[in-house]
Amino acid sequence: QVQLVESGGGLVQTGGSLRLSCAASGRPFSNFAMGWFRQAPGKAREFVAAISDSGKGTRYTDSVRGRFIISRDNGKNTLYLQMNSLKPEDTAVYYCAALGRTVWSTADYWGQGTQVTVSS
Repeated sequence: QVQLVESGGGLVQTGGSLRLSCAASGRPFSNFAMGWFRQAPGKAREFVAAISDSGKGTRYTDSVRGRFIISRDNGKNTLYLQMNSLKPEDTAVYYCAALGRTVWSTADYWGQGTQVTVSS
């Protein structure tokens, strides 16, 4: 089992920045690729970004590439998502997830989510 706890969400104006964190415990953090997903009201959960177990490989959905940066600190068992140039359409509940072996793997474990609201 892996326990994931997100933090760092909040209310920000258009163009602002937020950094999300996800603290992991349980099975060794460095065994997993990790990802961020989001779910806006009335919409399905969607992929945002993923990072390999070593941190050397990343993947982004087109709508956030160039604005968001995913990173991890395996020594601190923590995943991050730096979100810049935020837009109202980024408003959603953001979830971190422990994936399988690669950035293309499906999620095995989920956090509870943290709300991000971008005002126009």
